[in-house]
Order: sequence, then structure tokens, then C-alpha cells
Amino acid sequence: MHLVPIEFTSENISGIFGSVSIACWVIVFVPQIYENFYRKSAEGLSLLFVVLWLAGDVFNLLGAMMQHLLPTMILLAAYYTVADIILWAQCVWYDNEKEVDPIHLSPANPMNENVLQDVFNERQPLLGGGETASLTNVAQAARTNAIDALIEIEEEQEEADAEENNTLYNLFIVSCVVGAGFLSWYITYCSKASRDGKQPKEPLPHDPEPVEVNVLAQTFGYLSAALYLGSRIPQILLNFQRKSCEGISFLFFLFACIGNVTFILSVLAISLEPSYILVNASWLLGSSGTLLMDFIIFIQFFAYGVGKPVGSGSSPV
Repeated sequence: MHLVPIEFTSENISGIFGSVSIACWVIVFVPQIYENFYRKSAEGLSLLFVVLWLAGDVFNLLGAMMQHLLPTMILLAAYYTVADIILWAQCVWYDNEKEVDPIHLSPANPMNENVLQDVFNERQPLLGGGETASLTNVAQAARTNAIDALIEIEEEQEEADAEENNTLYNLFIVSCVVGAGFLSWYITYCSKASRDGKQPKEPLPHDPEPVEVNVLAQTFGYLSAALYLGSRIPQILLNFQRKSCEGISFLFFLFACIGNVTFILSVLAISLEPSYILVNASWLLGSSGTLLMDFIIFIQFFAYGVGKPVGSGSSPV
């Protein structure tokens, strides 16, 4: 295999975007699955969000197979279904584990409180008048306030450093995934050129073949799009109620956005014929709609904060 220049035909452009989309969707569930596993909790993830997404992926897979869509679309739909089942299993498992084996928080022990009070009193001056005791209390209060201020400054600096490192980490991961998607397509492209003994060329213009519309497949496709759109609503409401995005992975939704954008471009790059757009309309609608809903979740991330990155030293929930 030797390197060959790329001809940016409609087929090649669609292939590049499709390959990047596959790479993003292959990795998209990994950050959230790992987040749940590390925290031993799926509390930040809405169970209804996962269930609706799973139902949408099932109908998506059935519709794509019945309509004989691009192999990329069928492959992605099958993978989504498997990954959704894993997320659903995590939500059910950790919720049941929390109910059966709750965290035991013992009430405050009066004896322990008395002991701490006695220890504190031992540090007070035994001799001297009220003036000496007052000065001692003021000195201790000033020392405590100074220590608290230093601790607060250190925590703010650590959070700022962690956020900066997390941003660089996310950019690195996204670059690697997008690069891997493009590289996998280019390797296939070069291999095909080597087998043919020449560069793939733009096929000669021809009249587009009539597209047969499968009514049941289209019904599944539109039902899938509706479920995708509806799935984001429980997660958005949960984030709003908690005023937090803690427990959900930023990369999870970032890869979903990139995957949807590249998927839409891969479909539109093939053809803009009305019949072709009509056949793929439900899938394009589902991707476009969820993309808009994901932007709302991104706004929540920036409004509430992305939380501590997994593995940054925060204790699992």
C-alpha cells in the first residue's frame, strides 16, 4: 500500500465524514460508562433518558435495516443498541445496590461530642481573668479565619488547574478520535487504490435510481426521531432540578454532537436529490433535533460546571 492524494469527490467526502462519525459513536458511550463505573453510581444520569434513547435506537436499527440505508447507519444503530443496554444495566444495578446496601451514616455520638468539647476546653487558659480569655479567643478566631482563607484559595487554584487540565484532556481525546476516524478511512482508500492500480475516480454522471420508500421503515424512523428528541428532556430537567451536571460525562455529549454533525454531512454529501432526502429525512431529523437539545445540555454544563473530572482525586459517590 502506498500513499495516494485524496480526490474530494462526493463519495469520498461522505466516506470521511461517515468514518469520523463511526469513530465518535464507537467511543461516545465509553466516557459515561467509565464515569458510572468509577463513581459506582448513575445518579447524575436520568434513567428515563437512557430508556427512551434505547427505544429510539431499537426503532432506528429496525428502520435502517428495512429501508436498506447506508451500512454506516445500520452498523451505528446496532452499536447504539448494545451500548444503551450497558448504560441501562448500570443505572438499574447501581440503583438496586443503593437500595439494598445503603450508606450507613450513624447519628452524632453525644459521647464523642463531649470528648471533643473537653479537649477544646483543655486548650483554654486555666488562669487569668476574662480579659486574657477574650484575647486568646480573638487570636484563635483570627488564626482560624486565616487558615480557612488559605484553604479556600488553595481549593480555588486546584479547581482552576483541574478545569484547565480537563479542557486540554478533552481536546486531546477528541483530536485522537477524529484523527483515528479519518486515518481508518484513508487506509481503506489507499488499499482500494492499490488494488485497482489507480486512484478511485469520480463515477460518470447517470440518472439516479428510483428509491423505493418502505412505509413501515419510515414509520420506525420517525418514531425513533421522536424518541431521540424526547430522551433529552428528562436529562435536561434532572440537571435543572439538581442545578448540577455532576455524574454525567461532558465527553459523552460532546462526542454525540460531533457524531451527529458528521453523520448529517455524510448523508447529505451523497446526494441532495429530493427523493434521497425524503428517504433519509427521519434520520436527518432525529440527528438534527438531538443536536439542538444537546446544545441545551452544553449550556447547563457551562452554567452549573462540569464537576470534578473522573480520576482527579475526588472520591467516588
